[in-house]
Amino acid sequence: MLSDNLDAPLKTPSAGVFVWPRFSGWMLLALLIAALVLVPVAVTFSSFSHIEGDTLAHLTEFVLPGLIANTLWLVLGVGIGVSVLGVSLAWLVAMCEFPGRRLFNWALLLPLALPAYVTAFVAIGLLDFTGPLQTALREAFGPITLPEIRSRGGVILVMSLALYPYVYLIAKNAFSTQGAIALEAAQSLGLSRTQGFFRVALPMARPWIAAGLMLALMETLADFGTMAIFNYDTFTTAIYKAWYSLFSLPAAAQLASILILFVLVAVVFEQRSRAKMRYGAVGRSAASRRIKLSPAMAALALLYASTVLAIAFIIPVTQLALWARDVMADDLDSRYWAFAWHSLLLAGMGALIVVGVSLLLAYSGRQRPSKTMIWTQRLATIGYAFPGAVLAVGLFIPVAWLDNWLIDTGRDWFGFEGHEVLKGTLLVMLLAYLVRFLAVGFGPIESGLHRITRNVDEAARNLGTGAAGLLTRVHLPMLRASLFTAAAFAFVDIMKEMPITLMTRPFGWDTLAVRVFEMTSEGEWERAALPSLAIVIAGIIPIILLTWRGAHSQNQPHG
Repeated sequence: MLSDNLDAPLKTPSAGVFVWPRFSGWMLLALLIAALVLVPVAVTFSSFSHIEGDTLAHLTEFVLPGLIANTLWLVLGVGIGVSVLGVSLAWLVAMCEFPGRRLFNWALLLPLALPAYVTAFVAIGLLDFTGPLQTALREAFGPITLPEIRSRGGVILVMSLALYPYVYLIAKNAFSTQGAIALEAAQSLGLSRTQGFFRVALPMARPWIAAGLMLALMETLADFGTMAIFNYDTFTTAIYKAWYSLFSLPAAAQLASILILFVLVAVVFEQRSRAKMRYGAVGRSAASRRIKLSPAMAALALLYASTVLAIAFIIPVTQLALWARDVMADDLDSRYWAFAWHSLLLAGMGALIVVGVSLLLAYSGRQRPSKTMIWTQRLATIGYAFPGAVLAVGLFIPVAWLDNWLIDTGRDWFGFEGHEVLKGTLLVMLLAYLVRFLAVGFGPIESGLHRITRNVDEAARNLGTGAAGLLTRVHLPMLRASLFTAAAFAFVDIMKEMPITLMTRPFGWDTLAVRVFEMTSEGEWERAALPSLAIVIAGIIPIILLTWRGAHSQNQPHG
């Protein structure tokens, strides 16, 4: 319990008396949260202290070269794909006037509600050689074969369609802040609109685009379900196979540590891109002076945006609904309701924990603002950059060690005869969810606290309110919208999370995401549709929140 006297002023020591510097309870709390996040990373890297020679030789000779090549090709392809789709769509929506622009402004975010692994199995089900599309084409036009969807190009296409909204959302905001003034300035220098885009507007938005690109690439490195469905070997699938096929936690940890190096490189680039950001507003009138496209160009813009939205969201969801309708009578039984209940319970528990810890972390920064606190908060929220498979391995190892110690101690002192204390419980899952999604809850709550002026705190303190009372009686009522947003985002992310749930769930605790994995592993696309559709419906929640917050912020008066 954090006492109110943490905010009491420090007393000046008498001359000649040495006093140890006071260590704030809020700072200690933030450090403990950061330590929890860093434990799986430290444990993962410590795996190199006890290398298994035969396993390492096998990995080095037969596994690592392919994993590295596949990962690099994947990062390169997805990077190009999300950049082209995200930037082009952001420019059209933010800067051009064409039919349906207001609809596409929020609708192009809808693919975020579709987990990439759902888009993956729908694409395979539709485009495979025996799928309905190629079958219909052969019946209509004779022997015809489309490019193989189960390929590196297919993986890159699916991931690009699933992740382009990260670049689209951030780039759209960047282009909107520039308004038409950037192009007008370029044209005043004798440049055409095309030259102005490439030589003025695009360079100005580059830091924002880089930030969105890094988010998409980190999600690509973290993906497990899509790679498993396509049978495309990357580090996440190799970690799973090392754990469940080779039964070697050290091998899984060593592969995880290599993946962490890839992730850290992405984090460094993302931090550098953010460091270069400078925000500036050009006024509403400039933002509203969009380019009026000619009828032909407006039709092309409408066709382009419609095609991307249809391929990335409308067609997959429609196919899911058709498949779900066909199997609903057989699959919608008590087992399915158990999957749904487990998913809802885990997502609800995880969201509550994430929001609670995020609130404490953000509030610690408000009570003890300093550079040390800022870095501590960054460390505490870096877990979002790490793949779920890495966190599952990194947390399972220390929990297993602690479990064995508790069993031995209980047997020696109390005659305990059990085989598990912590393993086989929800503890590992919930800890991994907390580490992975703490940043998701921290962002909205920290933003909400920043909108509460310090004058409110000072007025409450003058009335005798301490730190705990300030939080419960003043800040919490003012943070309701931010807390709800944080809980909704955490809830949906946990609903979609596959590797953590798959690798750490207790026996019998199958969820909707696990059901999707099991059905797609057997090629049962139709039976994977029903749980996928439930996940998609839950995933639309943050899209609605994003749209509402964006519209609300645009309607706020500008100072």
